[in-house]
Amino acid sequence: MKNLSKYIAFAFLGMAMASCGDDYNDWANPQTNPQEEAITIPGLTATAADAIDLANVSEDSVSTFTLSTAALPEGFKLADARVEVTPQGVEGATKTTLNAGIEGRAAAADLSDLVVNAYGKRPTARTFDAHVYLDAVKDGQAVLIDAGKINVVVTPKAPYIASNYYLVGDMYGEGKWTLADCVKFNHSDADVYEDPEFTLMVTTTKDNQYWKIIPQGNIDAGNPWEIQNDPKGVVGVTKDGDDAMSGTLVTSVTKDDGTTDAPNAAKIAKAGIYQITINMMDYTYSIKQISPEYYLVGALQSWSDQNMSCLMTAETAMVQNFTTKWTGDANLKIWLGSDFGDWNNAFGSAAGDGVSAAEGKLKANGGAIVCPEKNAYYTFTADFSTMTYKWTKLANQNPTEFEYVGLIGVGGKWSDGDDIDLKQVAPHNWYLAKQEIPAGGLKIRADHKWRDDGNWGFGEGQNYENKGTLITSGGSGNIPVPAGTYNIYFNDITGAYAFVEVK
Repeated sequence: MKNLSKYIAFAFLGMAMASCGDDYNDWANPQTNPQEEAITIPGLTATAADAIDLANVSEDSVSTFTLSTAALPEGFKLADARVEVTPQGVEGATKTTLNAGIEGRAAAADLSDLVVNAYGKRPTARTFDAHVYLDAVKDGQAVLIDAGKINVVVTPKAPYIASNYYLVGDMYGEGKWTLADCVKFNHSDADVYEDPEFTLMVTTTKDNQYWKIIPQGNIDAGNPWEIQNDPKGVVGVTKDGDDAMSGTLVTSVTKDDGTTDAPNAAKIAKAGIYQITINMMDYTYSIKQISPEYYLVGALQSWSDQNMSCLMTAETAMVQNFTTKWTGDANLKIWLGSDFGDWNNAFGSAAGDGVSAAEGKLKANGGAIVCPEKNAYYTFTADFSTMTYKWTKLANQNPTEFEYVGLIGVGGKWSDGDDIDLKQVAPHNWYLAKQEIPAGGLKIRADHKWRDDGNWGFGEGQNYENKGTLITSGGSGNIPVPAGTYNIYFNDITGAYAFVEVK
């Protein structure tokens, strides 16, 4: 004990000589270089606690180490224990200090942040190199004590998430609940624990379409029902026939007798086009009925959440495109019409901002997509059934330029000077907002005159739809737009048009 007292006394003396004016907070701060200042006390060492699985931790703190018992000189007390931890196998890793207390208990939230920031959310045991320090305190002064090196092993809290999920249900045909009928959800290339959302577009042609979700393991086993009533098995809902548009997913239900059974099937109540999103980190789902109207937002319309001037052309309900000369920064995102203005629901690149690849994957709240080549004509195509996109360069890089494109014949007015001009909002893309159209036919023409290469109308036998393609020739027919007020869109390269009624 006498030798120990001297050891601590010498430590105090050394600190005073090194920095006479330093206060306690400076030299005792764990962010200093403790290896140069710390002393060891015979018999006082830290022993690592058992590996920590945060999924099994219910308290706010958890044990990271225990201290052996050692006698201290009279008047000294141990205080302010902390653990300096460094993740193993992480390039460029830096030390982080955890406050632990003399009992060695660190905040569970701090441990969670530590392992997730270093390794991600996947529930795998991770090892940290750790060094335990504490203070021996007397009369307001402290000596830094080195309690030794340990390993801290932590597994983050996360549910089971399969590599892929599949939808099976009535929407794929009556009795279509077999392995061959399972349709894969779309997902980014990210680890499923970093991006736990999976999406799928479905079209239901009948009311009351039941569905369940099948994990990849069951697909691999050759039987969609291989594993049920298990965290790795079939996913459904608690209430059979639940038609809620959002809710909680489960892998089992508890029956009245206390036993468990496979989850029940949910249903989509009304026929239509829907986007189903599942989040397997929190086991939730949301279903959104959509009208297949998609708008570009980006450099071409000043990233405005009020400007709906760039409507995509519908090849099908799920496949949409936009053709123009992509100038300037040429970057974009996509909004479903019903989500316009909600940045969290703007579709973009799953790979992040500024991706200029010729093709890629889409995701909600993704990054801005960039054309592979600026100042060139490309068609941008988004397929929402597969959540992918691609760029296709036009063969003709010198399409005919028009100074004006407008409506003629509105209200029976066909004379020169009766043109109602559209605004060119992107090269070769024209737009007119809230135009009232009385009953009767009209056409679209360029430069306020009749020219074969700028005279657009219906082809022979073409029936009116609010979206479609016009032909250009002297023989084109009138467009029989029903009376109403419309936002009007037209592309003079592709002939694509849309009359979107304004309610």
